[in-house]
Amino acid sequence: MDFGIGIATSGESWKLAQRAEELGFTHAWFYDTQMLTADCFVAMGAAAVKTLRIRLGTGVLVPSNRIAAVTANAFATLNQLAPGRIDFGVGTGFSARRAMGLGAMKLADMDEYIRVVYGLLHEQTVETEIEGKPRKIRFLNPEKGLINTKDPIRLHVSAYGPKARALTARHGAAWMCFVDTVDRGRAWLEEMRASWAAEGHAAEALYSTAWAPGCVLAPGEPADSPRAVAQAGPRAAVLLHRAADVAMSGWQNTSDVPAAVAEQVAGYIDVAKRFEPADARYLMNHRGHFVFVKDEERPFITAELIRRTTFTATEPEIKQRIEALRDAGYSQFVIPITPGTEDAIEDWGRIRKAFV
Repeated sequence: MDFGIGIATSGESWKLAQRAEELGFTHAWFYDTQMLTADCFVAMGAAAVKTLRIRLGTGVLVPSNRIAAVTANAFATLNQLAPGRIDFGVGTGFSARRAMGLGAMKLADMDEYIRVVYGLLHEQTVETEIEGKPRKIRFLNPEKGLINTKDPIRLHVSAYGPKARALTARHGAAWMCFVDTVDRGRAWLEEMRASWAAEGHAAEALYSTAWAPGCVLAPGEPADSPRAVAQAGPRAAVLLHRAADVAMSGWQNTSDVPAAVAEQVAGYIDVAKRFEPADARYLMNHRGHFVFVKDEERPFITAELIRRTTFTATEPEIKQRIEALRDAGYSQFVIPITPGTEDAIEDWGRIRKAFV
């Protein structure tokens, strides 16, 4: 089983990617959330020249952030810096778009974006709409060695609904998702396998990645200890943000609020409805999203919410969960590292080593 880390992108992300490589991690995934973190391609460029083996990917790129030609060029440039070590993770947008008051983009638009990016990377002449008119575009000088279009760049699609899974299978892409429980992870993998098989792919050809934030607890340490809140709290808070988005903007989510934490979620929604400015409450709602726990949400980040939304547990318990995901068929396990808690990678490196 492969192991990766998720990185809240910064100008110094290369240091975390470098340490992950030293600890034997196979992948480093960089967030593409322009209102929350630094630019993923700039950070990946630094990591590309500071590492030798670890794969570097967007986790995940949002197509509406930049035109397809620019993205293809960025990947081809990275591919020259780190030949054969670049991954294109893509999704319809959650954090990056909601932080600007936008819902997810259309799957059809993401599908078209993927077509154009890979057409260019394959040195094809591609026709696509630019500024309202169809245009033919292609890389004009790939043979000059300024970019690398020769080494393959693997596509990974973040997909939850049936249409998104079908798109993933149609492209023969790797698949990724966030999991909060082993049971949910198994169920989603079975659904993806059904979509995969419907496209005629061999079962063993599916590469699947489970993202699961969390904190490795010391014996007797509560799930809402200061350390656990710092490492896992930002992911737990995402459930609050998502619920507030539904209440205030009507954006739909891929999973419901567990009954066990409904009271905490309702309490946060009441607070969020008073955020300012009134015409852009999403700004404060998503402040700190997946990066830190803001003061306004801290009262609602309970031990129960952390347990329900993350893999926060003792080391033996976490190993059992990862083992169950591996046995279910997942190819990679990704642990996001929260800014300011970079030393947590040592705990997860120890867990990774147990699966060698």
